[in-house]
Amino acid sequence: MEHGGDWAGFLDEYGEMPLDFSANVSPLSPPAGVREAAEKALAHMERYPDPQCRALRRSLSGKLRVPEEWILCGNGASDLIWRMVEALRPKRALLPAPTFMEYQAALEHWDCLIENYPLSEQDDFRLGAGIISAIMPETDIVILCQPGNPSGNVMDEVVLTEIMKRCRQCDTLLAVDECFLDFLEESEQATLLPHLRDGNVILFRAFTKTYGMAGLRLGYCLSAEAELLDAMTRGTQPWPVSAPAQAAGEAALREDGYIGTLRIMIRAQRPVLAEGLTNAGCRVIPGRANFLLFYHPDTELDRKLREKGILIRACRDYPGLGEGWYRVSVRREEENQKLLQEINEVLHG
Repeated sequence: MEHGGDWAGFLDEYGEMPLDFSANVSPLSPPAGVREAAEKALAHMERYPDPQCRALRRSLSGKLRVPEEWILCGNGASDLIWRMVEALRPKRALLPAPTFMEYQAALEHWDCLIENYPLSEQDDFRLGAGIISAIMPETDIVILCQPGNPSGNVMDEVVLTEIMKRCRQCDTLLAVDECFLDFLEESEQATLLPHLRDGNVILFRAFTKTYGMAGLRLGYCLSAEAELLDAMTRGTQPWPVSAPAQAAGEAALREDGYIGTLRIMIRAQRPVLAEGLTNAGCRVIPGRANFLLFYHPDTELDRKLREKGILIRACRDYPGLGEGWYRVSVRREEENQKLLQEINEVLHG
């Protein structure tokens, strides 16, 4: 399966590091306190990491105001998504299309029948209330992404609440990937965190993208479904999260000013990047996340930019998209200008 962020493949091919717009990771350097905590943990690398991530879960519990037993940590959100599917072994799943490809990969691995709910390009791939009628009693799980990946759109709070209600009526698990939620200024309104106590909901989050910790791999899920979390715990290796990752996660939770600075930068640079892409002849989906989905009929744009040292995410493998669709992350001003300069040169000479 193709993912963004393949700097190693580029390094092997060209012998240097690329300017990477293909991975939706914070363009800011990880906070100094996070780096220091991870480095300090290395001084005790002879010790096994805590398999239960006790200190990290206590910190998350205090930060999010949820019971510790509702929190399970893992080697990134993808690890936990795969563990959820393995634990649940669903027979029938409902996914919007397009959406993050890892959901489909995990479900197909366990021979789950996947029903794709197509999102309309004319509506900028927004998920609306129409999906509610597609949730049936035989639907074991619905997996959504808030904000959507690759569209960057945010589901309406009322629609999301109605989806949740319908899932409870059908005894269907609602899984919501909130890994990009911290990039949103309206994150508190967009989350289902206050509804966990009502059941039938599991949320996935990650430190990797928000704090620039992709190489450390750290994510967590939140749910009041005790049996599901217990099955996910049993279905994993004994030490799923390294000691440096746990220490870095605890330190990240103390970095109160970092996310605010990150949001200010994304808010300033996203419209600049969107306008530049539009002026270059691209059809840009007006998302609200830290990345932009766009279309251009040049189906080799990703290859041409790669030759210039820039990686973008080609979305041709997403159900509901295809050739000509691309995704780029929002980075620093000088990096965004470099991308726009090279795109204009490639497309217009």
